[in-house]
Amino acid sequence: MASANARDAGQFTIGGDLVVNRLGFGAMRITGRGIWGEPPDVAEAKRTLALVPELGIDLIDTADSYGPFVSEDFIAEVLAPYKGLTIATKGGLTRHGPDIWMPVGRPEYLRQCVLMSLRRLGVERIDLWQLHRVDPKVPAEDQFGEIAAMQKEGLIRHAGLSEVSVSDITMAEGYFPVATVQNRYNLVDRKSEDVLDYCEKHRIGFIPWAPLAAGSLAKPGSALSTIAERLGTGPGQVALAWVLKRSPVMLPIPGTGHSAHLRENVEAAGLALSDEDFRALDAQGRAESQRAT
Repeated sequence: MASANARDAGQFTIGGDLVVNRLGFGAMRITGRGIWGEPPDVAEAKRTLALVPELGIDLIDTADSYGPFVSEDFIAEVLAPYKGLTIATKGGLTRHGPDIWMPVGRPEYLRQCVLMSLRRLGVERIDLWQLHRVDPKVPAEDQFGEIAAMQKEGLIRHAGLSEVSVSDITMAEGYFPVATVQNRYNLVDRKSEDVLDYCEKHRIGFIPWAPLAAGSLAKPGSALSTIAERLGTGPGQVALAWVLKRSPVMLPIPGTGHSAHLRENVEAAGLALSDEDFRALDAQGRAESQRAT
């Protein structure tokens, strides 16, 4: 599938006016181990970023905490001024070392996150800014109120949430239109099914992170491996194609710091799973999810 292109996955309109191709790119893995510092191969990470628009991907998801700052800095260096690209970023998590993530939702800190991301990315407005986590130590209304204020000021075009429940979304909607929700979701991790259903009903973009986490399903003779063999592709591409077929509001953002892996991920955009294949994968994923719990 040398001609694979993210446009083949179809499009979705974020917030009613921001059209993106449904298969995006997650820019977390262009950093070092533990999402801390620079990656081992900086040149390859930058080559991967440069390839993103060439493959039809026009939605890039990042966060100020990736590195921290490394991901946003690389994106600006390689891709600015972002012609035809939507750069979505997140704020609200602080970093105290590799694999350490601490939520801070004080309004003044969230504002600092937005202002610093604007500076690093070199833009006057962030097309999509997402609250990385709701801080349980700060009243949610204070966090949502500050996001609404920044949106009214024109610092943010659209606002979203990450790792939230349906009740979190409905509360936030009292302050600003929730354009996207970013929760972990894949063939095996189905804890956010109710959130996805809510998003589909209300045309909220659902951005599943870790959409490829289906390694436990790729056993010889399994539905995933059998379908992959028949289609002449890998189990990762099939798992990603299943995520895309699951809902029209789905905006998966598989991430990598390697250009070859990026090309493999984009192959999923052109995979046409039959309804029978989709049901077989769904059943296998649900069974594995139940075993895991």
